[in-house]
Formats: sequence, structure tokens, C-alpha cells
Amino acid sequence: MATQKGSKTAVVAAVAGNLIIAIIKFIAAAITGSSAMISEGIHSLVDTGNGLLVLLGMKKARQPADQSHPFGYGKSLYFWTHIVAVSIFGIGGGMSLYEGISHIRHVAPAAEMGDPAAAYIVLGISLLVEGGSFAVAVRQFLHAKGDLGAWQFIRQSKDPSLYTIVLEDSAAMLGLIFAFLGIFFGHLLHNPYLDGIASIAIGLLLMSVAWILASRTMGLLMGEGVNADQLADIRRRVEADPAVERAGDILTMYMGPHDLLVNMGVCFAEGTTAEQMHESIRRIEADLRNAYPETNRVYIEAESLPAGLFRKGEERCKNSER
Repeated sequence: MATQKGSKTAVVAAVAGNLIIAIIKFIAAAITGSSAMISEGIHSLVDTGNGLLVLLGMKKARQPADQSHPFGYGKSLYFWTHIVAVSIFGIGGGMSLYEGISHIRHVAPAAEMGDPAAAYIVLGISLLVEGGSFAVAVRQFLHAKGDLGAWQFIRQSKDPSLYTIVLEDSAAMLGLIFAFLGIFFGHLLHNPYLDGIASIAIGLLLMSVAWILASRTMGLLMGEGVNADQLADIRRRVEADPAVERAGDILTMYMGPHDLLVNMGVCFAEGTTAEQMHESIRRIEADLRNAYPETNRVYIEAESLPAGLFRKGEERCKNSER
């Protein structure tokens, strides 16, 4: 629960910061006519909307299960994060690319460049505000990932809210650097084309971030389960129970960031009574929930029953051993 509160704090901080920055950047763009500043304004405006979408997904994911959604609404966060990825790619990246290409095509080679002072002031303010938001997001991200590497955590985490804002803020910080370099070298070399090139670089950066988010949320929406090591651990725990002869197929799926479904077939030892089997199932469920707190649903199918009952299930257990 602490992690959830932490990720929400990072998202709220990012939304507030991006909204302030977007307004300032558009004012500076109107004063200087800088293509890179327009792209940065679009970037911050898109990030503001994306933060609101992530908050919406987090709120929807907490809705309890009902008749129409018996497994709950946990995947709402995956859906809205995927929409965020599409938004970053299409609106943020696409419009920045368009703005940069349009600027390069229509600028005159001997065009007079406006005073960059306003742009530098805005970039400095943006860096301070964005840096504050970025610091909050990174602090929550480092706490959540523990000893894992950053990329390893992103690949394994089932809660995209923990890294979406970090990726967005990282792109925002790099975007500010691109915008500064485009404006600075454009004036230094009296080359207005560099401003458009900076805008294109910002667009490509946003598209790269969008691709990472889209690839992760796609896997989660399609029903991603635990990793190979965790699956092997679950099997080991099940087969360690004294009443279990062996575990059959173990199927897992995350129904939300903190909602793991586990479905498995279990072959019980010969002579196990019905009462012993039920006690074994309770022990297995308790052990899995203790080891994996996000485990909310465990379904265990007895594939072999004692005293020659349900011969079909018994035969299936024998076949699974071959």
C-alpha cells in the first residue's frame, strides 16, 4: 500500500509541474518563435494529460469486483497506461516531428532569429520545476525497485505507474537539453535550421519512450504471469507439501498490479483422504499468499484422487508424469 501511495504522489507532482511548465513554454514560444520551444510546450501539455490518465487508471484499478467484472478492474491501469503510450507517440512525438520538419521546410536561410533570452529563462525555470518532479519520481522508483537494475525492474514490474512517470520525466529533462542546444547553437552559428532539428530530436525521443511503455503494457494487457524463477518457486512450494505427489500445469496471470491469479493441477499422494487433501490445499494457499502477497486467487484442481475415484483424473496425473 505504501508503494501505491508513493507512486500516486509522484504522479500528482508530475501533473502539477508539467501544467505549470507547459503554460510557461507556450508563452516563451510565442515570444521567440522557437520551434523547439513549441515542441517542448506540446511535450509538457501531453505529459500533463498523461499524468491525469495514469491517475484515472489507478483509481479505476481500485474498484472492487462486481457481477460484470468478477475478477475486478485491476487491468484498467494497464489500459490507461497503454493509452498514455499512444498519446506520447502520436501527439507528443508526432506533433514535435511535424513542427520540426515544418520549421526546416519554411525557414528562410537568411532569416533573422529572435532574442533567445526569454527561451533561456523559461528553460531554466522548466529545469528547476521538472527537476523537482523528477526527484520525487526517482525517489519512489528507487524505493520500489530495491536491488534490481532499472531496466530489469521495468521488465518485471506489474505496476506501470511506478516507472511511467520516471520515463516521462527523463524524456522531459532530455527534451529541455535538446531544446537548449538547438536554440543556443542556432544563435551561435546563425543557423535557424538547428532549432527545427532540436524539435525533431525531441519527437524521436518521445516516440522511443512511447515504444518502451507500449511494449510493456501490451504484455500486461495480454495476460502476463510470473517470471520463470517465480514459477519454479511456486512449483517447489506446492510439491514440498507432504500430501502432494507432484504439481501439474501451473497457470498464472496478473489481473492487476497487485492481483495475481494462480490456477494449477495437483496430483495427491496415493491414499490421501478427502480431509487431508482439503488441509493440503489450505496449506498451499496460505504458503503462496505468504510468499506472494499479491496472490488473491488460488484455484487448485485435484488431478488424482484416492481410493480409485475419478479414474479420468488419475489417468491424467499418470500421463503428466511421462
